[in-house]
Amino acid sequence: MELTTKSFSLSPEVHRYMVEHGDPLDDVQRRLIEETAALGRISMMQIAPEQGAFMQMLTRVSGARRAVEVGTFTGYSALCIARGLPADGRLLCLDTSEEWTAIARRYWREAGLDERIELRLGPAAETLRALPEEPLFELAFIDADKSGYPVYYEEILKRMDSGGLILCDNVLWFGSVADPGNQEQSTRDIRAFNDLVASDPRVERVMLAIGDGLTIARKR
Repeated sequence: MELTTKSFSLSPEVHRYMVEHGDPLDDVQRRLIEETAALGRISMMQIAPEQGAFMQMLTRVSGARRAVEVGTFTGYSALCIARGLPADGRLLCLDTSEEWTAIARRYWREAGLDERIELRLGPAAETLRALPEEPLFELAFIDADKSGYPVYYEEILKRMDSGGLILCDNVLWFGSVADPGNQEQSTRDIRAFNDLVASDPRVERVMLAIGDGLTIARKR
């Protein structure tokens, strides 16, 4: 299986070496990666294998039992988060695509995780706002439309326990965030979101060069 690196700072050789020296991908993961790759360029929306392994371990060591994901695509990130949850843990996945999440459902079922994951289709902002404003989650992953990040972040933070973690993907945007000459709207959206989190006194945060950049914000 050919692995595609999402990190602009890693050569394909270093990326392959890194993945090979972590826990091996199982059959379900490999087939999900391959089926997603066959979708073409859109497959870049899938997180990298090493990021999935990191998120699975982070979910497990954090002790999270209730998690939410905004932007599910074909389900690889949800698979990893759900595997990091305890047997009685639950993951709420929010997405708008029946087509892509149909792939996700098949692989969750094969992995024996379908009872641990709830999928709700529709605009994520509306779904989140309809939830009670009380501590519902200990871990969240945001990987959807970049202009919506601030809204998803705020709505999740309202519903998160103190000590909860919000993971935000694509925060380096293949390095374009640090290029002042790049004024594309998506780049400006990510920059604005990064500035929002960096100045938010409600959280402590770290930005990591995993995949296309991952921010971890911990609610104080």
